[in-house]
Amino acid sequence: MILVDLNQVLISNLMAQTRGQPILPDKEMVRHMVINALRGFNIKFKEEYGDMVLCSDASNPWRREIFPLYKHKRRKGRDESETDWVKVFEIISDIKNEIRDNFPYKVMYIENAEADDIIATLVNEQKYPIYLIISGDKDFIQLQHHGNVYQWSPLLKGYIGEQEDPKKFLHEQIIRGDRADGIPNILSPDDVFEKGIRQKPINAKRLEEWSNLDNIPLGSETRKYYERNKRLIDLSMIPENIKTDIINKYKTYKVPGKDKLLPYFIENKLKTLMENIGDF
Repeated sequence: MILVDLNQVLISNLMAQTRGQPILPDKEMVRHMVINALRGFNIKFKEEYGDMVLCSDASNPWRREIFPLYKHKRRKGRDESETDWVKVFEIISDIKNEIRDNFPYKVMYIENAEADDIIATLVNEQKYPIYLIISGDKDFIQLQHHGNVYQWSPLLKGYIGEQEDPKKFLHEQIIRGDRADGIPNILSPDDVFEKGIRQKPINAKRLEEWSNLDNIPLGSETRKYYERNKRLIDLSMIPENIKTDIINKYKTYKVPGKDKLLPYFIENKLKTLMENIGDF
């Protein structure tokens, strides 16, 4: 099974098209770039890894319910940006829906779930002999403990995480937190990034000491923050109702027939892709 982080593919191609400038992206160009990227993944990996499943983020992730400051900085950055993010997200949503309705792939969207949750749940089911995750997000390295999970980064154009100890990587990631997602390290309170306060640093000696979880005292603030981060970062902590929804959606999903591709390509003037319709 090939599991594609669809939101990352959409955003990265959109940013490549605008080159980071606060301008409205060209929808036709972004559509072509995203579909061509999916075509490339299918050509490169289908024979070895199997069929693609495209995994999408919901806008209201369950993590925000237990940690309201989750990805707070990203939301704040969008609010302060000159970019019309309402229009940008409309373009992303439109292209995502077009792919869902016309391409022979499962496009997985679950209320309150992120692509990470969908990918992790399907991997942890272990229904297939081998998995490839297409994403540059290092959070997925923790899933490589299964032994049959590989990760390929479109940005780096190569495999990542193969030299890591997945369990050690996860433990250290929980200790360090994830600044990009607004998750502080285990020495810092919830609102450290919101208030612009410097985190208490964690040096190599302390990291080594805490490699044994028993060295983090029960009942301490540090242990409380460790549990906070574990809940947010460890992909085995996904709520049961979310996992059930993901599995049920996957099992009952009806993939569109390939007969929808040609009319779609004609309607959207995707001549180059039409000439390579067999690659999908």
